Amino acid sequence: MLYHYTDFAAFDGIIRCAELRLNNILNMNDASEMRLFMNGICKAVLEKLEADGETDKLRKAENFFKKELQKEFHYSAYAACFSKYRDDASQWERYGHFGQGVCIAFHEELMEKMIGGAIFLQEVFYQEDMREHRLVDEFYELISSSADFAKSTPKLQALMNDAWVQSAAFKHPSFASEKESRLVVSPFISNEFAVEPKYHVTMDRIKKYYPLNLNRMCSKLNMHLSDLVGEIIIGPTSSQSIPILQDYLADCGLNVLNNKICMSNCPLRKPTS
Repeated sequence: MLYHYTDFAAFDGIIRCAELRLNNILNMNDASEMRLFMNGICKAVLEKLEADGETDKLRKAENFFKKELQKEFHYSAYAACFSKYRDDASQWERYGHFGQGVCIAFHEELMEKMIGGAIFLQEVFYQEDMREHRLVDEFYELISSSADFAKSTPKLQALMNDAWVQSAAFKHPSFASEKESRLVVSPFISNEFAVEPKYHVTMDRIKKYYPLNLNRMCSKLNMHLSDLVGEIIIGPTSSQSIPILQDYLADCGLNVLNNKICMSNCPLRKPTS
């Protein structure tokens, strides 16, 4: 199972509207999202050039990387996040509205079957040192072997696109306890992604997201949304009653999920006012 911890407003969007939102990774709770990987790759390449005494190419590569890293919002990936951990205290606190929310368990195998093209299910890796990543050698070989840096720019740009896509799979090691997987799309490079963005407006900001139509995706496998959901766990500090949630599911045409509801067993303390 893949567990998606959220609040009841987002739960309503997923269950009643059959819509899973892919949000901008750069706006998630790890402030180093995407940047950690990109900075690590660029730093490792520059260090190799410096070690080989490639002063002129080092300077040009440094300028190229600096300009590209400034375009991070153009390269933003969008994702929906899941954990391998069931009924986990840290997940409830960070993503489940301090335990007052809900967790939806999705069948990982079915999710993998219903996606494809521009959307992929990605396991997250937790590391800071990128020196052993294949892209470091690919950047280095291209830059060091090029007699004319300007002529190699298109190939460098293609590698940079690859790097930005890869960056969505890496997080700071301090988040390793989340054991995260993601549904990811990188709209900036994909011609196959036909979903139009939408905007969520709150009192203090506007957020851009991409909605995935779960009914449409499930229908490709001749299955129903209820087949994708394995369990619904009510948060440990939630006041939600099971009978009301069962009535809600029945009114959504998902009464088959009524016997998949349970209360969390996590002894998380209720937040104090």
